[in-house]
Order: sequence, then C-alpha cells, then structure tokens
Amino acid sequence: MHVVFYTYPASLNCLEHPVFYYQLNGLGFYYFYSEILNSIYIMPVYLIVLLVIAVLVIMSSFVAVQQGTIAVTTVFGKYQRVLSPGLTFKIPFVEKVYKRISIQNRSVELEFQAITLDQANVYFKAMLLYSVLNKEEETIKNVAFKFVDERSFMQALIRTIEGSIRGFVATKRQAEVLSLRRDITEHVKEQIDRGLEEWGYHLQDLQMNDITFDEAIMRSMAQVVASNNLKAAAENEGQALLITKTKSAEAEGNAIKIAAEAERQAAQLRGQGVALFREEVAKGMSVAAKEMQAADLDTSVILFSMWTEAIKHFSENSKGNVIFLDGSSESMDHTMKQLMGMNKLHAANQGKA
Repeated sequence: MHVVFYTYPASLNCLEHPVFYYQLNGLGFYYFYSEILNSIYIMPVYLIVLLVIAVLVIMSSFVAVQQGTIAVTTVFGKYQRVLSPGLTFKIPFVEKVYKRISIQNRSVELEFQAITLDQANVYFKAMLLYSVLNKEEETIKNVAFKFVDERSFMQALIRTIEGSIRGFVATKRQAEVLSLRRDITEHVKEQIDRGLEEWGYHLQDLQMNDITFDEAIMRSMAQVVASNNLKAAAENEGQALLITKTKSAEAEGNAIKIAAEAERQAAQLRGQGVALFREEVAKGMSVAAKEMQAADLDTSVILFSMWTEAIKHFSENSKGNVIFLDGSSESMDHTMKQLMGMNKLHAANQGKA
C-alpha cells in the first residue's frame, strides 16, 4: 500500500514542473521522488492554509457546557460572562473558558479531634454536604475568583468547620458531648453560613456520624452505663415486687371484705331463719297449750314430749359425739321443773305484750 502526499509551490505550473511527494512503503520508510505529473491537479498551499484556519475559527467559536455545570469566561484575563448548560457561541481565540463550576450537591468526609472543658479527647467523623448558593452572576463570580483553586477552597472550608466545632466542644464537658449532636450542627451552621455565602456556597447539612473518646474513657463510660442499667433493673424489680405485693394485699383485703359481707348476709339469713323457726315453734306450742287446757290436761306434757324428741334427735343424728344425760327420775323431775318455769316465763312475757 502506498500513501502519497503532494506538495506544490504556488508559483509553478503543476503540469510543467516536477514536484516532491512522500511515498510510504511496506517497511515504513519515507523516500523522496521527483517526477512530472501529467494528469493530477494539485490544490495550492494557501487554499489549504485558509481552510485549516477557517476550521479552527469555527471550532473555537462554540463551547459546550454540561448539564449541572456553569462556565465562566474571560477576555484578555478579565471576567466576561457566565455560560449556561448547552452549546454557546463565544468570541474565537479571545474569549476563553476560565473555569467550569458544578452547581450539583457535593459531599466531603471529615475526621478530626477536639478537646473538652475537662481535657478529654473527642474524635469526630462527620459528613459535610454543600453546594453553590444559587445561579446568580455575582454568586458565580465569587465561586470562580474567591479562591485560587478548588483545593484552597476545600482546605478553608474544612478548617473553618473544624475550628467552629473545636471551639464549641471546648466549652462542654465530656459527659455532655454525646447528647449535643444537634446543638453542634446548629452551632456550625450559625457560625459559618454567612462566610460561605460570601464565598458563593451554602452548607446544606452536617452529619455527625461518629463521636468517640479515648479507650480508657470508653471503658469507664461502659462501666457507668452497666452500673446504671443494674441500678435501673434493681429499681424496676423492687417496683414490680412492691406492685405485686400491693395488688396481692388489695386482693386479699377485697377477698376478706367480700367474705365478711357474705358471712354477714349468711348470719343475717340464719338469724332470720332461726327467728322464723322459733316463731313457728312458739305458735305451735301456743296452739298445743290452748288445746291441752281445753281438754283439762297438764301443759307440761308438751314440754316432756319436746324433751324426749330432742333426746331422740341427738341419738339419731349425732356422728361420733358423746352426749351424757342423767336418766334418773330426779334429773327428769329437775329438768321438767326448769322447762315449766321457762314456759311460765314465756306466758308472762306474752301477757305483758
């Protein structure tokens, strides 16, 4: 395969004068040949130069800006304008893109150390989320020209945040730091938001991912937590036992009250039953006595009959109980006199009533 490139001076006739061309052979070496061309027309060199210049001018007249990015241009080193995303025309060779600025959210991880009021070392791991404040021209100019480069801005931002957190932690004790995550974040935002706005940026969020202490402090904190948990467990157990005993006592008291009320009602019912029984017995005895008197019989026979019926009832219904009765005539006579006396007393009471 041969690749031929012809050069031809503009002052010579291409059909009457020899020209030089480069021939590339299969070994990769260039050789020069000279011959008369009779049938090939060669374009003049100045036309080629003009064509190349035109292509370069066209290519340098447009600039493409990616979505989520804003370009800042300068003319002879001076700020010119801000280019939005898309294809934009610019002055060729004179207007240059100075910097491309991302308007998307950006994050950075932070790791640093602080010292508390009681001289305890605190180690922080945080995540910083920030972005360009807005798309206004003055904001973009601040972002583009406030710092020499992105590295300088990041260094200033990180050192400012670390200094703000260190200053806040230095006023707190070690035992307070773990509960102050939200306070630390609010303090940092309050302290550096104004400075960031002057730089053209906005702090969107600051997350305290991890807060740790020296190993000795971590062990002591673990012991404190363990002892507090044991204390809380003991208190909870005591409260549970107290509640259990209180409820048991209340239940027992309620049971006693219920039993007493039931016993009272039962006793009342038993008393009413006994009273009714006695009333009926008295009525029966009264009727029987009247009948005995009408028949001119001694009413003590009724008492004797009741006495014998009682003895009979004892003997028939007793379950292993021993009842001693004096069966002599003197004892019976004594018992009959007592019963007759009770009968007279009952009759006297009824007469008074």
